[in-house]
Amino acid sequence: MAPLYSAYVAAGELPQPALRPTSGIAPFLKRPGEDLPTFIAAERISGKNDVEVAAEGAVEMRKRNSILLAERMTYRQAADEVEAEGDVRLSRDGDRISGPRMQMKLDDSTGFFEHPTYSIRRIKTGSAATLWTGTEERASSELTTGSGTASRIEFEGQGRYRMQDATYSTCAPAAGTSPDWFARTADLRLDYDAEQGTARDATLYFLGAPILYSPWLTFSLNNERKSGLLTPTAGSTSQGGVEFTQPFYWNIAPNMDATIAPRIMSKRGTLWKTEYRYLQESFAGNFQGQYLPDDKLVHKRRHAYAFNHAHSLGGGFAASLSLNNASDGTYFSDLGSGSSTIAQTNLLRQGTLSYSGGWWSANLLAQSYQTLQDPALPPVVEPYRRLPQVTVDAGRGDLPLGLNFNFRGEHVNFRHPTQVQGRRFTLYPQLSLPLQTEVLSLTPKIGLHTTSYSLNRQAVGAPERLSREVPIFSLDSSVTFERDLSWLGNPLTQTLEPRIYYLYVPERDQRQFPVFDTAATDFNFAQIFGENRYGGGDRIGDANQATAMLTSRLLDPQTGAEALRVAFGQRFYFSTQKVGLPGEVLRSDRQTDFLASLSGRVLPKTYADVGIQYNPRLDRIDRLNVGGRYQPEIGKVLNAGYRYSRDQLGQIDISGQWPLFGGWHAVGRFNYSTKDGRMIESVAGLEFDGGCWVARVVLQRLATQTQNSNTALFFQLELNGFTKVGSNPLDILRRSVPGYGIINQPASDPLSVTP
Repeated sequence: MAPLYSAYVAAGELPQPALRPTSGIAPFLKRPGEDLPTFIAAERISGKNDVEVAAEGAVEMRKRNSILLAERMTYRQAADEVEAEGDVRLSRDGDRISGPRMQMKLDDSTGFFEHPTYSIRRIKTGSAATLWTGTEERASSELTTGSGTASRIEFEGQGRYRMQDATYSTCAPAAGTSPDWFARTADLRLDYDAEQGTARDATLYFLGAPILYSPWLTFSLNNERKSGLLTPTAGSTSQGGVEFTQPFYWNIAPNMDATIAPRIMSKRGTLWKTEYRYLQESFAGNFQGQYLPDDKLVHKRRHAYAFNHAHSLGGGFAASLSLNNASDGTYFSDLGSGSSTIAQTNLLRQGTLSYSGGWWSANLLAQSYQTLQDPALPPVVEPYRRLPQVTVDAGRGDLPLGLNFNFRGEHVNFRHPTQVQGRRFTLYPQLSLPLQTEVLSLTPKIGLHTTSYSLNRQAVGAPERLSREVPIFSLDSSVTFERDLSWLGNPLTQTLEPRIYYLYVPERDQRQFPVFDTAATDFNFAQIFGENRYGGGDRIGDANQATAMLTSRLLDPQTGAEALRVAFGQRFYFSTQKVGLPGEVLRSDRQTDFLASLSGRVLPKTYADVGIQYNPRLDRIDRLNVGGRYQPEIGKVLNAGYRYSRDQLGQIDISGQWPLFGGWHAVGRFNYSTKDGRMIESVAGLEFDGGCWVARVVLQRLATQTQNSNTALFFQLELNGFTKVGSNPLDILRRSVPGYGIINQPASDPLSVTP
């Protein structure tokens, strides 16, 4: 075996006339101004003091965080420049580049590499770019690798590369094969300081076939925003036909941006969509607008917009504004997507001005709605407008004897185009005395609810001025017991918490009072401890009643986290109901329905949420909610639920995500109304994890208000760390499948599972 020579070089200290053979690698002495030494080892080394070192045969050079291997190498000390030939391999800052020839100034990181194969590794925050510009996908630190080949790489400084006739991919190819996807470009620039890439004459290949071309593109190397074209989306819906959307993103300023996205629909035309966002230290807001110049199906111009603004004015003052509008009553059912969008009926228009002064606060509100009337459905009653509403809230807990004081006052002017309208003025002061020990809690409370009305458009003979004064008394008591036990092999603390709540509200005749904003509230665990069975201020329900509830919880003794909760409750009346809403059937019995609930982890990886409302008088179930989730790990979840409300609702809801075989995953949802005998929403999809890419195909069928349905097909190809091509179904999957996990997202990412 040929001897291995090593050398160290510094001014005036190059050994003469020949180098001493050695069995290892020796360091160069530090050059003046250097912080770290340089090492060279080779079979043969020669050179000239302070000028250059020439090495041949199995050359290895180490300097700082760089390792260079080659057959031949010349190192010029004064310029700190190295030139290498023959199977050159460079490892530097996690990057690996190999090729036949390289020249570089090491400290400046400038030079070139001929016909290289490269791999660039960086730690970054968020996923890499989408095509044409980066958008924020997820905010986690992860290791990304870009690799490929080029005819030439030019090093333009630390972390900056320019490549000619290059390929780029984040997909690691198998030996002797091409990666599953790559971009081929005539000119590629990667700037890891600016965190952006730029390419000219770029073609995207997937499984060997070209799928996308752009004469010029830029992409972010992290999640930073930048102007440019976003990834286009394509799909199909039954309402719009074949669709194509090409968004353009405008990064106006660090605190301001806009997106313009023409949505081309084969059946209807081009819908122009835009979103503008802004953020300042004291205010923030956004505007979303949509405009369809000519809907080819209905032959009219259509539009919608939403504007939201929140402003901190200083000194405890704040303001907000929300404006929403649609050109017609079927705009969202025809052109919207998602159940929450399609189901919109009343569009909010509201402005607020509020003040918070520590122990008291005030709020000024102006509120109205645009009510969307669908000609195919029964007319929708327009809600009352509040023009304006003033509320004042106050609370003091530092009064003598431990008393607490709370107050709420309201003045609201209700307006309506056709119905009775007027002003309502309310004052409600309250005093309470919390008494508490480690086990027992007792809180008596008393208040006086005073209301007056000034009305117009009343029926003939009906008074225009009305008032009422209602004293309200309550007594809330509870006891807490604890014991230690073991559940599923884990030590836990079990609690037993009985609670009794007594409420007395005398009867006041309110049959002549209007109904501006009041309705009966749902009967549930939150409501049975409320002072009023009505929501709104037009009715104060009479009460002489006691509510009893028994709760038991399983707690982690170390953290206090709740593992399981079971509760039972019922209300008992000592008098019959006298106050009600128009058309309401008044209660005559002395007890309410029986409530029971269970929620928490019932088995390993298995969670349940059950609620039941049982009518003991008629021996029937009036309301039932049953839900369960099994989730052993990310990407594996099964959900099942049933919701029932007598004469109102019956829904079966099943959803899940589960791996099948060979990288395939199934995902879907089945939501069926047993009352209407129709499908509300169904989602069926397949996902394939190719290691460095994911393909998704999802079919959604969604019922609309007009008893019709809208069907949409989504196909997306996600190239890990680079781009997403196609229509994005992730928002639908997250909403439709509770616990849905992105199959190509790192398990350590806290955002990988949607709660």
